[in-house]
Amino acid sequence: MASNNFIDYVKICCRSGRGGAGSHHMFRAKGRPMGGPDGGDGGRGGHIILRGNKQLWTLLHLQYQKHVIAGHGENGGENLRTGAQGQDIILDVPLGTIARDAETGEIRAEITEDGQKVILTPGGRGGLGNDHFKSSTNQAPTYAQPGEPGQEVWNVLELKLLADVGLVGFPNAGKSTLLSVVSAATPKIADYAFTTLVPNLGVVGYRDYQSFVMADIPGIIEGAAEGKGLGLRFLRHIERNATLLFMIAADSPDIAAEYQVLLSELEQFNPDLLDKRRVLAITKSDMLDEELEAEITATLPADVPHVFISSITQKNIQKLKDLLWQQIQDARREDPKPLRHSIWVQKRSGDEVDGEEFGDEDELSEDQFD
Repeated sequence: MASNNFIDYVKICCRSGRGGAGSHHMFRAKGRPMGGPDGGDGGRGGHIILRGNKQLWTLLHLQYQKHVIAGHGENGGENLRTGAQGQDIILDVPLGTIARDAETGEIRAEITEDGQKVILTPGGRGGLGNDHFKSSTNQAPTYAQPGEPGQEVWNVLELKLLADVGLVGFPNAGKSTLLSVVSAATPKIADYAFTTLVPNLGVVGYRDYQSFVMADIPGIIEGAAEGKGLGLRFLRHIERNATLLFMIAADSPDIAAEYQVLLSELEQFNPDLLDKRRVLAITKSDMLDEELEAEITATLPADVPHVFISSITQKNIQKLKDLLWQQIQDARREDPKPLRHSIWVQKRSGDEVDGEEFGDEDELSEDQFD
C-alpha cells in the first residue's frame, strides 16, 4: 500500500435519524361515525452501523467523509399504518478497527470479523400511535407519542492491523528486508534510517501450504515514548500480534542493551505488550563466524529464544519460520480467540433488534448491549 494512502486514524461526526411521530388519527367511514382511534406508529430513525470488510486495509475511504447522517423515520398514518424506517448508513471498515468516543475516549465498538455489524449510533425510536392508548375508560384518545430525537456524536475510528507476528527494532535493523524475503510484500528498502514510514503487511508462506501474517512497523529509537523519531504512533498495530519478533543488527555495539531499550519503550506505551511471546533475531549475521556467534550468544537474555539470520544469504530463514510458527501455535492454544475489547452499543429499554436488518449470520447477541 502506498505510504500516502495509509490512513489509520479518522474522526467523523455520526448523526443518527430521529424517530417518526405516532399518528392520532380517528377512523371515519360511512355507517361508522365513531370508529375509534386507528393511528399507526412512527418509524424509527436510521442507525449508523459499522461493518467489517476484509477487502479493506486502511480508512482512506473515510478520510474526507467528516459527517455521516442517517435518514429520519416517517410519521405513522391512518389505518394503523406504521411509518417507514429511516435509512441506515453502513460504514465498511477494515478488520481491526476500533471506534472511540472522541470526547471521553470510551471504546464503543471493535470490528475483528468479516461481515460483523455493530450499531455505532442508534436512531431514535418511533412514537406510538393513539391506538396504543385506548382503553375501556379512554376509548377515543386524541394524542400520540412524538418520535425520539437522533444522536449526534463525534467518533474516532482507529485501525490496528491484525497480524500474527509483529516486527520490532531500531531503524535499519533489517525488518523491511526480512519482510520482502519471506513474503510478497514490497516495502521500501534503503541504506538510511526511517525508510519505513507506515506499517506494512506480508503473508509468509509456511510448510504444507500454511501461512501466517507478519507486520512491519517503522523503527523505534530510544526516547520514542517522549516523541522522538516517529514516536510510538504505530505501536498500536502490534498490540494484537500473537508474537513479537525483536530484530537487532549483528554489528550493534551491545545487542542485549538494545533489546532492553526496545522492551522499555514497549512498556511505556503499553505494559501488556511485555506479556506477549517474544523471539530475538540477530540480523546481518552473514558477517559473523561461529566464534563470534558464540560470544554474542553468551550475552543474550536466556528467557527469549534467539536465532542468527541473514535475509540476503537466506541464512536460518527457515529456522526462523519454524520458531515463529511454534510460538504462534502455542499462543493460539493459550488464547484461541483474538483479543477483543467489550463492545458498547446503546440500547434503550423496549428496543427490539430487527432480524431482517442484520440476517441470521450477523445477529447481535444480548451481551453486546449495556
